[in-house]
Amino acid sequence: MNYLLPILAVLFSFIFVYFTKPKNKETFKLLLAFSGAFLLALTVFELLPEVYMDSNSKTVGVFIMLGILLQIFLEFFSKGAEHGHVHLDPENKEFPWTLFISLSIHSVLEGIPIESHHNILYGILVHKIPIAIILSIFLLASKIKLIPSILFIGLFSLMTAFGTFMAANFDFIQTYALYLNALVIGVFLHISTVILFESSEHHKFNLRKLLVIILGIAIAYVF
Repeated sequence: MNYLLPILAVLFSFIFVYFTKPKNKETFKLLLAFSGAFLLALTVFELLPEVYMDSNSKTVGVFIMLGILLQIFLEFFSKGAEHGHVHLDPENKEFPWTLFISLSIHSVLEGIPIESHHNILYGILVHKIPIAIILSIFLLASKIKLIPSILFIGLFSLMTAFGTFMAANFDFIQTYALYLNALVIGVFLHISTVILFESSEHHKFNLRKLLVIILGIAIAYVF
């Protein structure tokens, strides 16, 4: 299931968009807010305590900060697709290689902690579904042909599972799992907090989004 669910989450999101062509942006914003809160809470409740308990706190902190910086760097190429924004030119017919590579690196990294922290799988799924939906909407609305779009989504769907596979089978990943998990924590912290900050447009109070965020944190705590 660790391998299969992330793949199915992306593929079914693409199929959903292809057949329904959803347009309710407010629903996606609420789903993103929930996913950001859920992922942040799981990171704080599960990943953070373990990495700080098992190693030198300052070294772990360095890798967490490196994860934040790495995600900021990746977003120069993905244009923020990891937290629900696709700012590429919809008129461009070429395969978006920079978007694909940056999203793939992000997805491989997020698959690494799943091997030893199975509950993180659910946080990644909740995060991945709205992102896959938004990405699918962009691809299908762009000038990119259907076959390259399917290829993009198909390969992208495999990346998280590939990260989990690497964590289970590569000695190098297992040896440095603690520091790689700290790196991923930094990635998760950046992604989830950006989603939460952006969920409150113009700093206006929105009761529905606040309730959705509280719900995401509460469910993560129960997990």
